[in-house]
Amino acid sequence: MIRILAIDTATEACSAALWQDGHVLTRYQVAPRGHTELILPMVAELLAEAELKLSELDALAFGRGPGSFTGVRITLGIAQGLAFGADLPLLGVSNLQALAQGAYRLTTAERVVAAIDARMSEIYVGTYQATEGVMLAVEEEQVVTPASWLSLPQANAALGVGSGFVAYPELTKRVANVCEALPFPEAQDLLPQAVAMYQAGLGVAAAEAQPVYLRDTVTWQKLPGR
Repeated sequence: MIRILAIDTATEACSAALWQDGHVLTRYQVAPRGHTELILPMVAELLAEAELKLSELDALAFGRGPGSFTGVRITLGIAQGLAFGADLPLLGVSNLQALAQGAYRLTTAERVVAAIDARMSEIYVGTYQATEGVMLAVEEEQVVTPASWLSLPQANAALGVGSGFVAYPELTKRVANVCEALPFPEAQDLLPQAVAMYQAGLGVAAAEAQPVYLRDTVTWQKLPGR
């Protein structure tokens, strides 16, 4: 039996999920400023519901980004702390991939564009194709302006998902439909890829886990008179 806990705080949503051989328990709440107060109680609730100790898990998955800098760092820090304490390997899964996986879960659409509002007039975006039930990237994830992404040569996708389509409605030109029920990634949608990674022996030690920001620098602009 494979038992994997997944956590994510990379966007406005905070979530945790527990996989036990295909059976999934989940917690999810949109709370832009409450991640640090919510995530550990969510984990405790899931373990109590499953009657498990943290040390009885096989691995811990986390949303490795992209997302907000603070949110991604919170996810990684908590994942590392839990993994250190229970001697568990970590499995980092893309938040964009999780969004695409969620769209597949809800709609069975096999080709999905996932876009997260990156602020600063940019989006984090990636395109995914279902392979044996797991959404896999068909192009490199990137951070771009909506106009730049629309100008790139690419095939239209069946479905768009994520907060990027809410913030920039013009993105809908490149998709047949939008999954409005899923603006943010959910931890339960990290699990299909995390299970595949675990089975392939791709877990890493807590100290070796890395975030993926896509945007390496942030440009701060002074306001007039400051």
